[in-house]
Amino acid sequence: MDTREVLKTCRNEGVRFLRLQFTDLMGRNKSVEVPSSQFEKALEGQILFDGSSIEGFSRVEESDMLLHPDLATLCVLPWEESPGWRIARLICDVRRPNGSRFDGCPRNCLKTALDDSRQLGFQVRIGVEI
Repeated sequence: MDTREVLKTCRNEGVRFLRLQFTDLMGRNKSVEVPSSQFEKALEGQILFDGSSIEGFSRVEESDMLLHPDLATLCVLPWEESPGWRIARLICDVRRPNGSRFDGCPRNCLKTALDDSRQLGFQVRIGVEI
């Protein structure tokens, strides 16, 4: 999916809010919710949040963090059925203000481990367990 497709889907489904979800170091889901007027900014990875407020993320001196959405994870939440008030979510990577990967983001850690494994010739298969 690209940005245009995400915006079209949101418009067609009556999505009014977009939840940008990420995971802290302990595996707890966190999110920042933006209104439809901020969708384009969010899809371009320009939404900042205070990383120092998330346990284990950053010191106050380096607190600004960017949410970089994975557009393939778009999901219009099925339990929000009110017309014109629907909510969609995107799972995001956490990045530094300069756009570089933040090492404290679990998704970035996984991507680094997968890249390293591929370079060593391994094929990694991962399954989740509740």
